[in-house]
Amino acid sequence: MVGGSKIGILTFSDGRDFVHQAHLEAGTLQRFQDGLRRRLEADGHEVVAGEFVWSNATAVEQAQRLAAAGCDATVFNFCVWSFPHLPAIAARFVPQPILLFSNINPSQPGMVGFLAAAGTLNQLDVRYTRAWGAVEDDAVFGHVRSFVRAARVVKRLRGQTYGLFGGRPMGMYTAVSNPDQWMRIFGIDIEHIDQWEIVRGAERVPQADVDRAIAWLETHASVEYDGAALTPETLGRQIRSYYAVRRIVDEQRLDFCGIKAQPELTNAFCTMDVTEAFMNDPYDWDGPKPITVCATEADTDGALTMQVMKELSGTPVLFADVRHLFESEGIFDLVNSGQHATYFAARSQDPAENLAKVRLLPQSRFFFPAGGAAVHHLAAPGHATFARFTRLDGRYWLAIVEGDVVQFDDARNEALMRETTYEWPHAFVRFACSPEAFLSTYAANHIHAIYGSWTAELRLICEQLGIEVRVLS
Repeated sequence: MVGGSKIGILTFSDGRDFVHQAHLEAGTLQRFQDGLRRRLEADGHEVVAGEFVWSNATAVEQAQRLAAAGCDATVFNFCVWSFPHLPAIAARFVPQPILLFSNINPSQPGMVGFLAAAGTLNQLDVRYTRAWGAVEDDAVFGHVRSFVRAARVVKRLRGQTYGLFGGRPMGMYTAVSNPDQWMRIFGIDIEHIDQWEIVRGAERVPQADVDRAIAWLETHASVEYDGAALTPETLGRQIRSYYAVRRIVDEQRLDFCGIKAQPELTNAFCTMDVTEAFMNDPYDWDGPKPITVCATEADTDGALTMQVMKELSGTPVLFADVRHLFESEGIFDLVNSGQHATYFAARSQDPAENLAKVRLLPQSRFFFPAGGAAVHHLAAPGHATFARFTRLDGRYWLAIVEGDVVQFDDARNEALMRETTYEWPHAFVRFACSPEAFLSTYAANHIHAIYGSWTAELRLICEQLGIEVRVLS
């Protein structure tokens, strides 16, 4: 997770002035609010805590205070009985999403207030998340942390712009999206850009930039020219394309993008493999840089999935075809031309460590007559979360499945990769669900992944957006 959030806390009290005054004198409200504040601040977040809410007026005033402070989310904190109309009023003004949190306080009926508020908000059709327990307990605070992480992603998506180079690739319905629907659900605008802008921009890249990039790649990776598909000229064209896309992203202030490529660019100009790999990497030959999600085949819903996962984890996101099932090993080979950031070769922030495992191989001219380099490597082992937004009858849903990226001995790795398209990047994956459960449910040819376990956060993101989740297990 990258960076912290600004979180508002509203602690609710009893609506009777003499009872509220007794809580103030006993220090109960302050004690439980301070405990929640300390945990959030220790986790790297800025906390804005309003005055205790015990009347209609304080519900409005303190909720508006959190909104004016620009909070990313709000925690409704319950440690004593509180009148349920107070959170109902506050919910009209506070920054959403909302977490209802019930402390463990046996001396007071805080859980009763928590449940009464939950039922009230249900009746008012106010979306919220629940958590309960002693905030000092790491497992309990883990639920709060997941909510905060999810809220930060949802907040960051709003106002972003996706740059769509080209249009629908090769007839893929699952790769295109409705701009109206994206704006309504995610708050993201889609900017259409002609692929000719990549070709035109590539012509203006100085030769010195190309030479520096080739020298860096030849130093750190294995560049295996064949004099036909992969030559210094075709590799140079790919590097020029990378610079052109970067310039367009910067000039148009795009937050993420996708490139159609097939068949126009891959037939007559060059493949976008190098462009896509290094856009998604946290570095290039010029040094460290921000990760910019760049989806191959202009897969718009794929790019959306990747952007969500990048905002959540702060790391590059895998993009691949679900290419083949090795039934004897019970693993899938996730393979796609381009797209795999070189980060996945060794899971390192150091480009030298990753590129030591990367080979730039001649691109398959069977599919891509224009040639260029394929960015070949095998994804490093580790537990990962795989996901994909897709639609059923116009409604978005998110498929999630956890699993392990695995490797075998060198000979077996090589043999398995050669059963598909060897020169492309690969990831061997054993999903937590059976192959039958996956293949009978999953609904796209592309899949996306980040290392680690992120199911809870992805669930909450979808909960906050009103999107169905299906966890395959």
